[in-house]
Amino acid sequence: MDLVNTNAHQPWNNFLMGQAAGQQNNVEVAGSSMSSIARAFLLSRRRLRLDPDKNLHFLYEPGKQVSSAIKIKNVSRSHVAFKFQTTAPKSCFMRPPSGVLPPNGSIIATVVKFVEKPENSQEKKNKDKFKIVSLAVKAGVEYTPELFEEQKEVVAVERILRVVFIDPQRASPELERLQKRLAEAEAAEAAHKKPKEDKIPKGTLVVEGLVIDEWKQRRENYLARQQVEGAESL
Repeated sequence: MDLVNTNAHQPWNNFLMGQAAGQQNNVEVAGSSMSSIARAFLLSRRRLRLDPDKNLHFLYEPGKQVSSAIKIKNVSRSHVAFKFQTTAPKSCFMRPPSGVLPPNGSIIATVVKFVEKPENSQEKKNKDKFKIVSLAVKAGVEYTPELFEEQKEVVAVERILRVVFIDPQRASPELERLQKRLAEAEAAEAAHKKPKEDKIPKGTLVVEGLVIDEWKQRRENYLARQQVEGAESL
């Protein structure tokens, strides 16, 4: 009986095994690449629409505290948590610095900055920046500082805004837009602080910010008079 030389087929077997292994590796690499692309696509989709979306303009008034404003609108289908970050936390603050917006919800945030005096006669260039990050959350979720830390792998950077100074004495489109946004932000804040008179029940009396039931007050006055009259009759 003839003996079969199994070693003669070994190179071909190795080639087939190598091809199979290569195909499997290609599938894994392709799958990994697709997941990376999908993740990048999801993170690159803007959840928030910002106005302005590139530069935050401030009046150049050295030694003073100046303000800017930015409109933030949720253009996604889910609730979105957001927060501001800045490279100059000692000289800048935001109001509100964070929050949660429902779908189509919007706010006007105020950004306040202290303008330092230049060291020389030339205007000092500013390198301060602001970053706004977002995170899709479930309805009813309230913002907490730990929210972004717990899900930092899916946090998206919406925009990075540069600080740009404008001359308050020179008319410009940027100055007009800044004044308009600041006026809108001031009106929105005043409306938020104003008592909602339409929600106060009818028949109530507001005294120094306290809501008092008018009928309860009348009853207490009536009982007080009854006690006085009863004491006088004794």
